[in-house]
Amino acid sequence: MKETLAIKILSSHCKKQVKAGELVVVPVDWAITQDGTGPLAVQQMEQLGLDGVFDQKRVILFIDHSAPSPRKELSDAHRILRSFAEKTGAMLSDIGEGVCHQRLVEDFVRPADVVIGADSHTCTSGALAAFSTGMGSTDVAVGMALGKTWMKVPETIRIELEGEFSPWTYAKDLMLFIIGKIRADGATYMALEFGGPAIDSMPMSDRITLTNMAVEAGAKTGLIASDPVCREYLKEHGRGDDYQEVFPDPGAEYSRAIEIDLADIGPTVACPHRVDNICSVEKIAGKKVDQVYIGTCTNGRIDDLRVAASILKGRRVARNTRLIVVPASKRTFMQAMDEGIIRDMVEAGAVILAPGCGPCVGIHEGILGEGEVCLSTQNRNFLGRMGNTKGYIYLASPATAAFSATRGAIADPREVLS
Repeated sequence: MKETLAIKILSSHCKKQVKAGELVVVPVDWAITQDGTGPLAVQQMEQLGLDGVFDQKRVILFIDHSAPSPRKELSDAHRILRSFAEKTGAMLSDIGEGVCHQRLVEDFVRPADVVIGADSHTCTSGALAAFSTGMGSTDVAVGMALGKTWMKVPETIRIELEGEFSPWTYAKDLMLFIIGKIRADGATYMALEFGGPAIDSMPMSDRITLTNMAVEAGAKTGLIASDPVCREYLKEHGRGDDYQEVFPDPGAEYSRAIEIDLADIGPTVACPHRVDNICSVEKIAGKKVDQVYIGTCTNGRIDDLRVAASILKGRRVARNTRLIVVPASKRTFMQAMDEGIIRDMVEAGAVILAPGCGPCVGIHEGILGEGEVCLSTQNRNFLGRMGNTKGYIYLASPATAAFSATRGAIADPREVLS
């Protein structure tokens, strides 16, 4: 049988040939949760009489969504996770270490791994050729305790990419375009497999953006084969020995194939209140913004901050516009400091927050006022996402976000060249 990436990884873990649509019990390599969903997972374990974890080095609790805590209730939620980690020996990633999805690709996940997480954007780790998927807190609780989970083997949509991006166009623009094309439910409970010559030359930061947003099309996971780019990324993070080749078989059967030439993509914006409500930046240019947010597990990596800083350096954030920047991890924050990126951003008028989810989930540090507009590099613009159902969120790349911050309105980053 010619195997897609999803089927190849799941077959290997199940130690038998699996097929799309089949229900299987799968051993997991990593089970993770975060401070928004973790306390419920811990409570579910207690109710089920499960008092330990399957592997202390394979279960990770992340405190990242409300870090530092803005309210006593959330402080108590953090206490639950810290206490559970102390009791079971599970790993704890505490305040300031970074967003769970970024930390997973930096420090933990390997090609061919199976990862489950009580967070929908767990699919991010598919950039490392891992079958990585979000689940409910109860399912993840069982996975944390037993080291296995059940799922339906997904069908796969193949996204074949060729060509090169035009200036100031990036993977975020591409993924918004893809979601606009297939719609928010176009890949429900399917795998999105990205490949083609354009992927071969795409840096890991861009690949992570693609897999991170696979769930915004309804996908169970996003996957990219491991290759020299993946191997070099692991080496850069001191994990060269974790590399192995994982790739789909030539002639594998896909539910659907979509071919895209990157040259056809330009800076793209998702308008409220759906990720698939997209348009070109030209059509929305001039829309006043009150806040610009650069960061998150989608676009808070060092490459993203470099792009934003290259635009901000020598410019100023527009009057009456707030620019908030949140590095996705401690490693990224420190690298940005070493490279002078943080200084350039602060001098331009940006506010830098501690690594974590920050304003993205609408808990603290950037909640919108009534009627306010935010242009953000995050992955969702749902109604109320940033803490106010009367706020408006537009999604764009770090380049579009940074340039718009200097104009006080949504603006085409290609104007930087003019």
